[in-house]
Amino acid sequence: MATFKYVARDENARNITGKIVADTQQEVIEELRKRKLTIVSVTETKGLSLKDFSFGGKSVNPDDLVIFARQLATMIEAGIPILQALEALQEQMTSPYFKKIIGSLREDIEVGSSLTAAFSKHTRVFDTLFISMVKVGEAGGKLNVTLDRVAAYMEKTLKLKRKVKAAMVYPIVVISMAFVITLVLLIKVVPTFKAIYDSLGQELPGMTQFLILISDTLQKSFMSVIGGLFLLGFLFLRYIRTERGRLQFDTFKLKVPIFGELMRKVAISRFSRTFATLTQSGVPILASLEIVSKTCGNKLLEITINNVRNFVREGESITPPLIKSGVFPPMVTRMISVGEKTGEMEKMLVKVADFYDDQVDAAVAGLTSLIEPLVIGFLGIVVGFIVIALFLPIIKMTSMIK
Repeated sequence: MATFKYVARDENARNITGKIVADTQQEVIEELRKRKLTIVSVTETKGLSLKDFSFGGKSVNPDDLVIFARQLATMIEAGIPILQALEALQEQMTSPYFKKIIGSLREDIEVGSSLTAAFSKHTRVFDTLFISMVKVGEAGGKLNVTLDRVAAYMEKTLKLKRKVKAAMVYPIVVISMAFVITLVLLIKVVPTFKAIYDSLGQELPGMTQFLILISDTLQKSFMSVIGGLFLLGFLFLRYIRTERGRLQFDTFKLKVPIFGELMRKVAISRFSRTFATLTQSGVPILASLEIVSKTCGNKLLEITINNVRNFVREGESITPPLIKSGVFPPMVTRMISVGEKTGEMEKMLVKVADFYDDQVDAAVAGLTSLIEPLVIGFLGIVVGFIVIALFLPIIKMTSMIK
C-alpha cells in the first residue's frame, strides 16, 4: 500500500487537502467521488519532506493507541455501533490531541466515509500496518478481530522496544558520566598541575606532555572542538538519510560486536510478528511483504524483503532470497520453508517471533552483565591514565631527591 496526497473541492468550492492510504491511485479517486468531492489532483507521496518532520509537534502515546485499538475491538464485538464506540473512546481519552483525532474520525464516518478512509487521513497517528488491518477487517466484516490483533501486535512490539531501551540506558549513562568527568579533569584539574610543573622547570614525561597538549587544545579551542563534533554529527545524520548511507549504517548495526546480535534478533522478531499478524488477518501476501518492508526499520531487511516480494510475484518460493541475504539464521529460513510447504506460514512465523522474543530477553540480560565490567574497565583506564600522567612527574622528582 502507498500514501496518496489529494487536493479536492467540496460542494461550496472550498479547497480540501489530505492523505489517503490505498493500493492504487484509482482507489483514492473512487473514495473521493464517494465523498462527493471534485478532484483537483492525486499524487503518491515519496520520501519525507520538511513538513513531515514534527519538531516538538504533537504525537500520540503508543500506549494510548494500544488501548484505543483494544477497547474499540471490544465494543464492536459487544455490538456497539462504531459511532457510539468512538464517542465513548473520545470522552475517556486524556490526550487532547488524540481526542481531536477520534473526533475527526467520527465526523468523517458520520458523513458517509468508510472507516479505512477516515483512518487514512491521519497517517502520522495510524501507520500503514494499522490502516491495512482496518481495511481488511472492514471488508471482511471482522473488524473486531483485526483490531484485537493490531493491539496484541503493538503490545508485543512496545514490550520489545522497552527491553532494548532498558539495556541501553545503563551504558549510555555511565559513558556520559565518564565523558563529563574526563572533560572536567582536562579543563580544570590538568591546568593547575601544569602551572606547578612550569614553575619547577623540569622536563616532563611524554605521557604528561601528551595530556597537557590535549588540555591546552581543549581550553584554547573548546568551542571549535564542540562545533566540529556537532558538524560531524550533522553530516553523519545527513549521510545515513541517503539510500546508500542508510544501507551501510543498518548493515553495520547488525555486524557490530555485542550489540549487533541483539539488533539482529530484534529485527527478526519484528519481521516475523508483523508478517504473521498481516497474513493471519487475510492481507494478501504481496501486500503483506510490502508493508513489512516499510515497517521493519532496517534498510538491509527492507531490500531483502523486497527481493522476496519480487520472487513471490514471479511464482517463486520465499525462502531462497532470505537465505541469500545472510541476515536470517538457518533455523528461521527452515521454519519459514516448512510453513510455506505445509500452508501453515502464520503458525511458523508466530513461533519464530515468540522464540526470538525469548532470545532478546536472554540477550538483554547477558548484555547488561557484560557491559557493566566493560564500561567500568573503560572508565578506569581513562581516569587512571589521567591520574598517572599527572602524578608521574611528582613520583620521578621524589625518586631523584631520594
